[in-house]
Amino acid sequence: MNYESILKKYWGYDSFRGIQQDIIESIGSGRDTLGLMPTGGGKSITFQVPAMAQRGTCIVVTPLIALMKDQVTSLRRRGIKATAIYSGMSHGDIVTALENCILGDYKFLYISPERIGTELFQAKLRHMRVSFITVDEAHCISQWGYDFRPSYLQIAEIRKIVPDAPVLALTASATPDVVEDIQQQLHFRPGKKVCRMSFERKNLTYIVRHSDDKLKEMTHILQRVPGSVIIYTRNRQQTQELAEYLINEGFTATNYHAGLPQVKKDERQEGWQRNEYRVMVATNAFGMGIDKADVRLVLHYEIPDSPEAYFQEAGRAGRDGQQAYAVLLYDNLDCRKLLKRVGESYPEPDYIRQVYEDMCCYFEMAMGDGTNVTREFNLQKFCYQFKHFPVQAHSALLLLSQTGYIRYTEDDEVTSRVMFTIGRDELYRLRERSEQEERIIQAMLRKYSGLFCEFTYIDEYMLAKESGVEYNDVYVTLKELDHAGILRYIPRKRTNFITFLSRRIETDEIILPPHVYTDRRTQYERRILAMIQYVTDRDLCHSCFLLQYFGEKDTHACGRCDICRDNKTPDKKVEESEAIRNAFLSQLQHGPLAPQDINYMDYDKDKFIAVVQSMCRCEEVVFDAEQRFVLPN
Repeated sequence: MNYESILKKYWGYDSFRGIQQDIIESIGSGRDTLGLMPTGGGKSITFQVPAMAQRGTCIVVTPLIALMKDQVTSLRRRGIKATAIYSGMSHGDIVTALENCILGDYKFLYISPERIGTELFQAKLRHMRVSFITVDEAHCISQWGYDFRPSYLQIAEIRKIVPDAPVLALTASATPDVVEDIQQQLHFRPGKKVCRMSFERKNLTYIVRHSDDKLKEMTHILQRVPGSVIIYTRNRQQTQELAEYLINEGFTATNYHAGLPQVKKDERQEGWQRNEYRVMVATNAFGMGIDKADVRLVLHYEIPDSPEAYFQEAGRAGRDGQQAYAVLLYDNLDCRKLLKRVGESYPEPDYIRQVYEDMCCYFEMAMGDGTNVTREFNLQKFCYQFKHFPVQAHSALLLLSQTGYIRYTEDDEVTSRVMFTIGRDELYRLRERSEQEERIIQAMLRKYSGLFCEFTYIDEYMLAKESGVEYNDVYVTLKELDHAGILRYIPRKRTNFITFLSRRIETDEIILPPHVYTDRRTQYERRILAMIQYVTDRDLCHSCFLLQYFGEKDTHACGRCDICRDNKTPDKKVEESEAIRNAFLSQLQHGPLAPQDINYMDYDKDKFIAVVQSMCRCEEVVFDAEQRFVLPN
């Protein structure tokens, strides 16, 4: 079966687009391949189609649980066998999934980079027939990438276990340096191929807008641009505050961040995808791998700390090819706050050493002790006790982790556990239970096994859905059943862990290698300065700026962004003024228009207002008794 017939049979498309076919033919011929495609370029097709044409299982490495679940569900709907391994699965379920891949029952195995280093996975991998390995978000493996993740470095190790399997690396944001580094880190072999697709998005208009009142500006933009929206902000608390503000303004909105329980994340994401919510206010934890093509607007409430992050997040607008907007709001303080992040993310070496010393004191770790010791860690308590600022202390711990002195596991969620302390027969003899208790107990017994012999992980949100009881009531009821001696209930909690990877040493023995500290700090500062330039440069077209940043030589002004509109020739400016005039007159044909109801369409608001004021001076339009714009009699 050739590639086109596979595409038609399973996906219903008659032909490939962009560089999809080039990538497919390259990896299909057994060559290590790097595919550079913008968001919405159809990356998944480039590995799913050739995998269907080959014997064996395609291993897909991705850091995104949401993407794993979505793609596995999508493939199964098409009649393709796929599975995924991710945190929260039981040991038995993981073994079953791996065994099925060994038996050849699955064409796709999705896995996180952290799972690659486990003995279980590597042992099972030796018995699998692997068609090829796909590395999604491949920029994460690069030391110079904006989102470097040490766990990605383990991918090259599995090439030793399956040496005949070629590698397909995919990314939507890579500078020339990162492109070279990806190939080196993944040990690309001679005959490799790099397939590049222009990152230009002709349907996406980039806008940068300075505003002293972002809330008002955000509301104004949402009123003028119809359709589905993502609003990005850095702060978890702010996602909730902005969502509540928009709801009070009459918009349907919800929020999303990494700290939400998984069930809540799924509910809100699905509600937004079904257009139950028009606006999703989120941190950068949201959006990657989300298959929603009709997003009309991506608005950044704060400046991201790299062009790569901005380009990837902004690119989630207009994936259907229709007109869409990427708007970035900033005020006078934002650039200074952005520069401050350099010192927060890469504090001085002496400060990092002091955090190490204080951490050892916090755990009462003696000199020379500690190898492979793991302790629960409360960052807030630590900072209060040793007078540290949380952001800098957190960064110092990450750097100590990347240097290999500790393993710092952030926000690891310890799932709730339940075990009945009475037998099944005794439970059924107890008839003095409320209806709510009965519904929750029956829901637990339906969903989980082993409750009478060992602690079993449960999900209160799932129980709430199954029993028809509110989440808070599930929690209270389980606590009451615990107090009554019917079961033991250990509620979920989010916590951090620190593992000492070597003995405690003197602080002057701590070495921060350049590739972990100095080089990365320099790269981070360059990216922040590039982002500030993107925001403040009033000469270079926004699209050209981004394309040139990613190494494209042949660029041209988009003609649509605010820079291009500001820099038009006098003749073009006259044409634009005339177009605005006609647009406004057209709106007045439908009746009187209050100032707040003007539709500025795609034009710059200030220019539109200037043209309207000129029309008023010339009495082309006048005000009626209610101070609305009308055409003169």
